[in-house]
Amino acid sequence: MMMTTTSTANRLPEALEPGRHEPLGAQVRDGGVNFAVFSEHAQAIELCVFDAAGQCELRRYRLQGPQDGIFQGFLPGLGAGLVYGLRAHGPYQPEAGHRFNAHKLLLDPYAREIVGHFGWHAEHHGYELGHPDGARSFDRRDNAAQALKARVPVPLAGPSPRRSAPRHALQDVVLYEVHVKGFSQQMAEIPAALRGSYAALAHPAAIAHFKALGVTTLSLLPVHYALDEPHLAGTGLRNYWGYNSLGFFAPDPRLAQPAHREDASAVAAEFRAMVQALHEAGLEVVLDVVYNHTPEGNEFGPTISFRGLDHKSYYRLVAEDLSRCENHSACGNTLNTAHPRVAQLVLDSLRFWVQEMGVDGFRFDLAPVLGRTRHGFDGNAAFFMALRQDPVLAGVHLIAEPWDAGYDGYQLGRFPGRFLEWNDKFRDAVRGYWLGAGGAGGTGRGEFARRFTASSDVFHHGQRSPLASVNFVACHDGYTLNDLVSYSRKHNEANGENNRDGRDGELCANFGVEGPSEDPLVRRRRERARRAMLASLLLAQGTPMLNAGDEIANSQGGNNNAYCQDNALGWLDWPQADRSLAAFVGRLTALRRAHPLLRQAHWFGEAASPGAPGAASLRWLSPHGHAMQVQDWHHGGELAFAGLLQGEATETVLLLLFNPADALQVFALPPGPWSLLLDSSGELAEHGERRGTLAAPACSLLVLSQAPEAPRS
Repeated sequence: MMMTTTSTANRLPEALEPGRHEPLGAQVRDGGVNFAVFSEHAQAIELCVFDAAGQCELRRYRLQGPQDGIFQGFLPGLGAGLVYGLRAHGPYQPEAGHRFNAHKLLLDPYAREIVGHFGWHAEHHGYELGHPDGARSFDRRDNAAQALKARVPVPLAGPSPRRSAPRHALQDVVLYEVHVKGFSQQMAEIPAALRGSYAALAHPAAIAHFKALGVTTLSLLPVHYALDEPHLAGTGLRNYWGYNSLGFFAPDPRLAQPAHREDASAVAAEFRAMVQALHEAGLEVVLDVVYNHTPEGNEFGPTISFRGLDHKSYYRLVAEDLSRCENHSACGNTLNTAHPRVAQLVLDSLRFWVQEMGVDGFRFDLAPVLGRTRHGFDGNAAFFMALRQDPVLAGVHLIAEPWDAGYDGYQLGRFPGRFLEWNDKFRDAVRGYWLGAGGAGGTGRGEFARRFTASSDVFHHGQRSPLASVNFVACHDGYTLNDLVSYSRKHNEANGENNRDGRDGELCANFGVEGPSEDPLVRRRRERARRAMLASLLLAQGTPMLNAGDEIANSQGGNNNAYCQDNALGWLDWPQADRSLAAFVGRLTALRRAHPLLRQAHWFGEAASPGAPGAASLRWLSPHGHAMQVQDWHHGGELAFAGLLQGEATETVLLLLFNPADALQVFALPPGPWSLLLDSSGELAEHGERRGTLAAPACSLLVLSQAPEAPRS
């Protein structure tokens, strides 16, 4: 619903009527629009109404209140399509944590539709850039013409996709971390007009790929409305990954079809249709959400929304100097979720994406920020308590990135309740075991075994299960799996920071040749390492997460920080896809599904409940066939070993053989006939019985099975 300047102006009432203090944001009701805005420290807040294009300010209204920190008002006779912004009046006292400047138009934090295109103009700052007094100066220029505005949303049509949501048991979940645009931008099977969009991710060709891989749950990189960082302006680069969220209730229009990008309601409809189609295919949708910082940056950043409404409430400030922002995000500021209203904002946003947009869970970026109190991280912080008891969020996945950039920010294993956590210890151990054998940075078999069985040293407490460990070998942040075996150092020159950005010291192995190679020996060694690491990922205890593109040997040219590469370097390289590797991944997930021993919800040796029968067991064996002893784990020269998995008497017994060396390794097999289910190297014939000994090829993971003996009559 769009309105002309004249028609809107003619319909505007002279004054606001009393409004309701909830829900926050703008809501169409009772023949008008209700507005509710939080600010604990503002003296007054004005509602500014604009023409449909957001260029001409038609009228200002002073909201009523505050009541418990809420300013509210009701505009009768108006509805969806009304464009508005906010102005907050109060002290500009940086030393006291206040940065009010009513000359700056502010975006409603609850905006569901956002109008305009943000540019890094000087007048967006509350102070005069370049002034000798710095941020203590005051800028009186009005920025309304260039500022982002909110549009009162059109009510979403039809039932929520949540009604059709599948609900996979946690032990069946296989995560697939994927960028909406990057997945399909170069995929020939998808029509060109759809590529790179929400709609493309739900195209039958995309769904067919997901189903063939055997993944159950897509973990989407951020889809919230986001801004590019100021240092990217004018470079031709952009924040492609989207970890710079501004609109916590609005899907990013840049990920929609081109025809929809200027119509926020069409963007939302396209997103919901994507979720609906994925649900109908049995696929869950998890969102990567960034509630740890905003694009307003540090104390020298612009005033776009939160800062102007109540800087002291929305952000964590340095206790000894309230003019400065705490920076646990490494992005300049840190959202203060310890404040009840900021926690409410996050929870309201989460509920919106579940109830209205239909998603099935969240991966929280830099999640320790959400549990930071005055005394550091607390797994029982108020935000976590509120999240865990919320009835709407009770049935969705909660996944933590368990570190942030602040002091004492590494909190792996300390998240509460049913949180899953990204386990970087698994990543490092698997890389070290298969790539560092016999060299610096190599992982011993004891460390590898511990991570392969879900890191009990980290997660076996407080009723947490092995599934709490989200295992990954590669993710969006770092090298792709293919680049791990193709490069010996990072190549981030295209990012414009002289190769200084991205993680240093990330373990990789190019096997003597930097970059692509035509040498068949080098190619074969790389292929074996890739397949062994994928097998380790998808057959380990815990919850596996596959990095999109690793199944087709996607490369980023050695760039381990491709956050700003919205181009062929950052997109999946479908023209060069290794389809045989994707088929191998499908075999691995099928093997995982077929054998519950590979996806236990309880620790080995522990039954589902005290005294219950059928607890699965695991025995570690040396290549010679004897049970591993303490001294065997510390024998640094030998890395090969085996794991014998057994469940109830009626369940198939599995034997896993690990050989990371560059030579054959002979294993003594336990008694009885064995069937070879998998050889990651692809060298051995997977048929016929095996008895006595088996020579495992170089750099291989083998899986053998033994059917249980038939009961004697």
